[in-house]
Amino acid sequence: MISAVPPRGWLLRTWEDEAVAFDAASGDTHYLRPLTLALYETCRAQPGLDANTIAARTATSLNVDVTPDFLSAVREGLDGLRRIGLLQTP
Repeated sequence: MISAVPPRGWLLRTWEDEAVAFDAASGDTHYLRPLTLALYETCRAQPGLDANTIAARTATSLNVDVTPDFLSAVREGLDGLRRIGLLQTP
């Protein structure tokens, strides 16, 4: 189960389908490409989903097919969001 971290201490600025996330505690700024932003928004809107469900719902919202390449990009995006601290896995 994956959940978005509450935005406390984070500033998120979006432009259409891209965003930057600023971690006020560390001073780090992270670019969120369109897929990564869509993954984060899915996790924030529907906490507690597993990776496969996140992939399916994100694919639907982006109007794309769930292909092996898409699943690989989803895993990479979720790992990146965990690494910077915007997602957590219990």
